[in-house]
Amino acid sequence: MGRVKEEYRSLAGPEKAAILMLALGEEHATKMFSMMDDEEIKEISQTMSSLGTIGSNIVERLFVEFADQLSSTGSLVGSFDTTERLLSKVLSEDRVNGIMEEIRGPAGRTMWDKLNNVNEAVLANYLKNEYPQTVGVVLSKLKPGHSAAVLSLLPENFSMEVIMRMLRMEAVQKEVLDNIEKTLRTEFMSNLARGSRGDNHELMADIFNSLDRQSQDRFLTALEERNRDSAEKIKALMFTFEDLARLDNNGVQTLLRQVEKDKLALALKGSTDQMRDLFFKNMSERAGKMMREDMDAQGPVRLSDVEESQMMIVQLAKELAAQGQIVISEGGGEDEMVY
Repeated sequence: MGRVKEEYRSLAGPEKAAILMLALGEEHATKMFSMMDDEEIKEISQTMSSLGTIGSNIVERLFVEFADQLSSTGSLVGSFDTTERLLSKVLSEDRVNGIMEEIRGPAGRTMWDKLNNVNEAVLANYLKNEYPQTVGVVLSKLKPGHSAAVLSLLPENFSMEVIMRMLRMEAVQKEVLDNIEKTLRTEFMSNLARGSRGDNHELMADIFNSLDRQSQDRFLTALEERNRDSAEKIKALMFTFEDLARLDNNGVQTLLRQVEKDKLALALKGSTDQMRDLFFKNMSERAGKMMREDMDAQGPVRLSDVEESQMMIVQLAKELAAQGQIVISEGGGEDEMVY
């Protein structure tokens, strides 16, 4: 017994792993190999090929130790992160991202099952930027109660267009339905899944926004040294299109002289009434009328296009502020901050 104990103690980690995999058999060993990188496979394989004969008492002792260590760790923790790390060992990055976005999204076997579990306000906010015919098809595939809730949250004129399209709707071709499902999966569900991860960067941006400028600089500088990507994300989130409400009238008018009018029309189409009023009150009556006509003429627009235009205007505002042409006041006090 003492000799067995000594022999067992002399085994290194790779040797224990190699013995365990041999004992588990080809089927299980193959699965384990598929989860290893090339260096790990090479090390285990080399060790395995030079093991020679291993007594049953050594194998038994190894399994006992393995079981003891597994039980001593307490309960296993399954999470999105651990699942993603495991999948990344055997699948390409694109496939892992696709699978994780799918399972992070709302529950349901099919796309339509999943949409039935999406909050009606979230779904309505997305669908209002699609064509009425497309929205009609989507709502026709949902449960009546959920469709009714979504329909009630759409703009009145737009919702009537959707209703009329649904009344005239004939059997939808499979190809059309497949294309709609694909768009929903790639544009809506993937963004929804990313959002459901819990955006810690947004939380930190809100906290940083409440700090004075000196503290902001100090924390951001320290964060850049540790994680530049996170620092950049937080800085980007610390100023949004809605923050342009912090401009005074002179600042808005300066911005209006620089911004592309079609981009502004698109940005305002997806903004709040407060933001629209801010810009319209700084335009002449004629310019405001033309801008409203441009917005109406656009019809339904994609949310991604609205956000892109808003980001361009925010970037322009930052550049003007950096040049000293406009002043952006802080949100929490009377002092002003020049970017």
